[in-house]
Amino acid sequence: MARTIKLNSGYEMPTIGLGTWQAAPGEVERAVAEAVDAGYRHFDCAMLYGNEREIGAALRAKMDEGAVRREDLFITSKLWNTFHRPEVVEATCRRSLEALQLDYLDLYLVHWPVAFKEGEEPWPRDAQGRIHTTYIEPASTWRAMERLPALGLARSVGVSNFNSQQLARLCDAAQLPPAVNQVECHPYLTQRALRAACRARGVTVVAYSPLGAPNAVRPATTEAALGAPAVLHDHRIKELAAKYAKSPAQIILRYLVQSGMAAIPKSTNPTRIRENLDIYDFELAPAELQFIDSFNCGVRAYPLLEVQHDVNYPFHIE
Repeated sequence: MARTIKLNSGYEMPTIGLGTWQAAPGEVERAVAEAVDAGYRHFDCAMLYGNEREIGAALRAKMDEGAVRREDLFITSKLWNTFHRPEVVEATCRRSLEALQLDYLDLYLVHWPVAFKEGEEPWPRDAQGRIHTTYIEPASTWRAMERLPALGLARSVGVSNFNSQQLARLCDAAQLPPAVNQVECHPYLTQRALRAACRARGVTVVAYSPLGAPNAVRPATTEAALGAPAVLHDHRIKELAAKYAKSPAQIILRYLVQSGMAAIPKSTNPTRIRENLDIYDFELAPAELQFIDSFNCGVRAYPLLEVQHDVNYPFHIE
């Protein structure tokens, strides 16, 4: 199976990338260096994560030592919610480029469809203590995003956390369609309807939190007590892992990639970093893909409930 997927922009994106959210400074530098040595070429970053300078330093060091060339890397960053006003999109992209020590991004995403009050505080609060959102039409932000490829700042542009209706409205208004919709996706949140909507529009789905998260547990289970992402301890996943002599994580990542998605598992553990990339030497049967799809129970690890009052909150529908 191919290790890359072709975007509607014409560029190839590796199907497995390294997620960098919640990776601490110092820790993330080591993880990125380890990932480059393991063969990773796709790295998922964001201004919000607060570690783009460390990631940039690690990538620059690996390029300087000749371990990898810039043209072989696929680097993603994201426009945070406090910078949705069209006039600040380009400058915000340039800030990530400067932090990452890059001349261009391979992919730049609108992180969420919800706009926050503009400023340097990433989680601005109103007088009642709620996240201070503001209305900016996603299509107007998108028009500024569309200019980035022509400026040479991002080869492809896309979105994250957009539901099917938001994606349809954006595509209908766009001159340049989004290349990607990055969304939470794993066996407990299979996103089949959204995946179909993206496929119909030629938009590639990238799965974040592909291995679940500590609070991504099914109702009425005791698996939360294990202190690890519950999906990795699902006995059905474990049975498939035993059948193929693979880890549960490898089964889940293979399921996602074989279903036509890319996935960006986050790890700072060298063994798991290498293991997560080692999914290309086996294939799940079509019936097994359908079986894993049936695990869906709609459990979302990152619902961003603090902004569900906003008109652009995406998770009222799939």
